[in-house]
Amino acid sequence: MFHEFKLAAETPVYVQVKNYIKRLMMQGALQAGQQLPSTRELSELLGVSRGSIIAAYEALQDEGLVYAVTGRGNFVAEVSARSGQAAPAWRIDWRERMNRQARLSVELDHMKRSKPGLRAAKGAILFTSIAPDEQLFDLENVKRAFLDRMAVEGRVLLNYGYAKGYKPLIEYLLNYMERKGVDLHGKDLLITSGFTEGLDIVLSAMGRAGSAGGRMFCENPTHQTAIKNLRRHGFEITGIPMEPDGMDLAALERELKAQPFDGAFLVPSYHNPTGIVTSAEKRLAILELLSRYRVPVIEDGFNEELRYSGSHVAPLIAMAGQGNGVVYLGSFSKVLFPGIRVGWILADRELIEVLESVKRARSIHTSTLDQSLLYQYLLNGNLEKYLKRARTEYRRKYEWTKDCCERYVPFSRLSGSGGLHLFLEFPEEFDTWKLLELCADQGVLFTPGDMFYVDGGGRNTMRIGFSRVSEEDIEKGIRLIGEMAAKLLGDLN
Repeated sequence: MFHEFKLAAETPVYVQVKNYIKRLMMQGALQAGQQLPSTRELSELLGVSRGSIIAAYEALQDEGLVYAVTGRGNFVAEVSARSGQAAPAWRIDWRERMNRQARLSVELDHMKRSKPGLRAAKGAILFTSIAPDEQLFDLENVKRAFLDRMAVEGRVLLNYGYAKGYKPLIEYLLNYMERKGVDLHGKDLLITSGFTEGLDIVLSAMGRAGSAGGRMFCENPTHQTAIKNLRRHGFEITGIPMEPDGMDLAALERELKAQPFDGAFLVPSYHNPTGIVTSAEKRLAILELLSRYRVPVIEDGFNEELRYSGSHVAPLIAMAGQGNGVVYLGSFSKVLFPGIRVGWILADRELIEVLESVKRARSIHTSTLDQSLLYQYLLNGNLEKYLKRARTEYRRKYEWTKDCCERYVPFSRLSGSGGLHLFLEFPEEFDTWKLLELCADQGVLFTPGDMFYVDGGGRNTMRIGFSRVSEEDIEKGIRLIGEMAAKLLGDLN
């Protein structure tokens, strides 16, 4: 019976012995009440130390699978033998039981649904990501922040926290937003597990004054995660075309006159995917229209810190003054560390009270350890020093990527004033999916632009993410994109 035992290098020996005996119990090879070999005997049978056998038997006793009789030895417990009996088997077709939201999540999951031939091979040049470059991560100061905070609060950080968030971080972020020009009168802040949870919480709480499922408008194109979540929550989405300085105001006003909207989702700074920064004049005009038609807006503070030139433009929530119609979603994921899943919602105090209850019902609270680590890192004065270094690096990559695109790629229009990506448009009849297939064969991937459009358009567009690509590979990859694009354009002509 005990001749099939094999040791593995990674796991402690006594754990391997314990799991081996458990497996024999589950298989019915060891029956209830059956005496186990003595520790000396099993040690010889398995070829391990007697101490490992003693530790394994004690661990099995702790789990209630084995009991010891003084002077007689160790025996298999009744419960362990019963657990090995086969239960009636039945199969469920879980796909048939999935609800609309789950099916829609799968349908909109571009990561899962990408074509096998278009997935990243080893050594591929990937312009698909707009995540920060991990080579820039401030590891030493993160370690120091962790140790500093643990020294202050220790075990408290490993216990349950508060749904609203870690109080010191809330106070820090309120001051941070005030420095951005936000009037905090009547406002409050809720900590979330990143931007996506914040958006999900807000959408789940919004009423439906428009159509049966609700109606929202956004820039077209827009953040793919926003499209996914708006649709998951049943909202009908109206896309407003983009101009070089932001949304087309005439198109926006036509839509506002034509039908009621429950809300808007806007990315005014370093817009994803176009990289456009909405001008201050247009921001004020948008707020005037939203105020006139009584439409609340969710503002995504995406990449606000990654400005490489020009003057800072205040976020919508700052321009709105004491008004309470703007719900601001903030995160440091793109400028600091996306692995620390911390974001925030800044909004009307009464709304935050409601959203706090929604948060508590959904996930209890955001990791206190993550929140306290981020707080201490910020408190230690690391943000500005890190941003200075990150801006320098990303500005160089941004300028180099833009220069390479202008030299090698026959695009019709290029946009992107900062952030971690550029957006390219080609003639209307051009298909960037065909371009992607050609480039993928040569080991270069980018993101086709149609997934950012709410109306199925944009097949002639693409997003180039440069943050995690070396300057050498940027030139090599973009030169290839340009060659393949010229070939496709030649075929069209």
